[in-house]
Amino acid sequence: MPFSKTKNLGTILIVEDNIFMAELLAEKITNAGYEAITVYGGRDALDKISSAKPILVLLDLPLPGDMDGFELLTEIRKSLDKTKLPVVVMFNLSQPEAINKSLELGANYYIIKALSNTEDIVAKVEAVLKSKTKEVPIEKIEVSPKGTSIKEIAQKVEAVRKEKVEVSLEVPRKIKAKIDEMLSMPENEISIISLVDSMMEYAFLARASDIHLEPVEDKLIARLRIDGILHDVFMFPKGIHPGVITRIKVLGGMRTDEHQAAQDGRFRITIASPSSQFDVRVSIIPTYYGENAVLRLLAEQTQIAKIDDLALTEENKEKIRRATQRPHGMILATGPTGSGKTTTLYTILKEVNTREVSVITIEDPIEYSLEGIDQIQVNQRTGLTFASGLRSILRQDPNVIMVGEIRDQETASIAVNAALTGHKLLTTIHTNDSATTLPRLLDMGIEPFLVASTVNVAIGQRLVRMICPHCKTKKRLTEAEFDSLKNHLPAEIVDDHRDFSYGKGCAECGDTGYFSRMGLYEVLEINDFIREAIMRRADAGEIKKIAIKNGMVTLLEDGFRKAIEGLTTVEEILRVVNE
Repeated sequence: MPFSKTKNLGTILIVEDNIFMAELLAEKITNAGYEAITVYGGRDALDKISSAKPILVLLDLPLPGDMDGFELLTEIRKSLDKTKLPVVVMFNLSQPEAINKSLELGANYYIIKALSNTEDIVAKVEAVLKSKTKEVPIEKIEVSPKGTSIKEIAQKVEAVRKEKVEVSLEVPRKIKAKIDEMLSMPENEISIISLVDSMMEYAFLARASDIHLEPVEDKLIARLRIDGILHDVFMFPKGIHPGVITRIKVLGGMRTDEHQAAQDGRFRITIASPSSQFDVRVSIIPTYYGENAVLRLLAEQTQIAKIDDLALTEENKEKIRRATQRPHGMILATGPTGSGKTTTLYTILKEVNTREVSVITIEDPIEYSLEGIDQIQVNQRTGLTFASGLRSILRQDPNVIMVGEIRDQETASIAVNAALTGHKLLTTIHTNDSATTLPRLLDMGIEPFLVASTVNVAIGQRLVRMICPHCKTKKRLTEAEFDSLKNHLPAEIVDDHRDFSYGKGCAECGDTGYFSRMGLYEVLEINDFIREAIMRRADAGEIKKIAIKNGMVTLLEDGFRKAIEGLTTVEEILRVVNE
């Protein structure tokens, strides 16, 4: 498929099975003054080499079909050496074994597409053509054992978890016994103040993120969300329900005489052992059996450190760091509620926050206080929305802006324009995965060229429970279990992995088999191939395929790798990723 040209410096043969990538490369090569011919398979490539006499072959590896790219390279080198016909091979991000194999078979040069745009590729092609009369020294890539990156994550995570697990369990057990003793007393003798304080202290020490106080016909149930799962912990008598809710309203600065309207509040609590302070965010709503309260314990700010502390592979860290080092553009974190998006953005904010830059956020609500950053709370009553607040922020001369969430077209439009006018903008958006984020912005009415030119990276994520280190046990799958696993996961991910781990359950993990949580990530870095797909309004499925071809590891694969290393279980991955 020849392309028009203004001058002809020679013919370059592009062997690429993705038609859209092939056309994009052909356009850039044609603009550089060469004739570009594209083919999509190895057999067709051999025919074109004979008839078109190209001066260089740009070969995508691996190549599907009855003749793969390595076979094609072998056939080329049987009759044409490196000086007669240079071959530049293109790879996804992490294929060091394949790269070394291609160099041994006679490739002149290799390009990692996920780290290059089309201008880089054309520049490398021209450099190879200029030096084709002499050997270009290329170092082979050092091949690490498979899974080393995940092993390093596992070692780091285990070190952090040991500190958490080794906190004495005596204190929370004593507090629970104290609460049980109070609940055994007559209702009129129970100290509501002491009961509420003890409940929150116990929840904090039990690592709960939320306390749910749910009234039913004859009692008030206190449920704690630990590692993302709700557990029924206390049963309060129905008679103390009004007193417990009133105490929480007083702490949160809410109206105690209002029982038929939703109310929100916030307060700070101090506990003695271990000495800690944490914020509690409260939401109260009226239900059929009385007022329901949910208390969010904002006690994780010590975990917000740096990107290295997230359970990211080295490749994904590099993608995020490249995005943070750009002076403008958008960094999107995506996933369902409670998937750790805000924590990821806070971590990135701490990394970019220096005295040389101004960082402003607008959030609903402000989860944690970050030193050196101006944080604004959305307030619907005063008209301070994400959209209006973002407009005001732009007049405050910021370098970095964080918007808690893009919920509507107006906010999306202002955010994109802010990223276009020299600001670095971080935000979250609710979609299932990173690839769906881009069509979602188009659905919000943002023009494709604006999305393509402003988004730097989209981070899809989930939180999974990790196996308790105290009761972790190895297990090998039976044939029946292995067959079942292959029905739930793609064959290329499962491969022949049969050895996994699970938690039997012990006192340290409350007999759940799990302790603490970690992130699963897929990081979609926007390159020319993705931009071209956005301009065509490609759907999420096609964008995902292009991203995977360019080296993106999916949530499912990231999770499975971590399950292989014994960090979590396959059941937990399937529960959370839910593909």
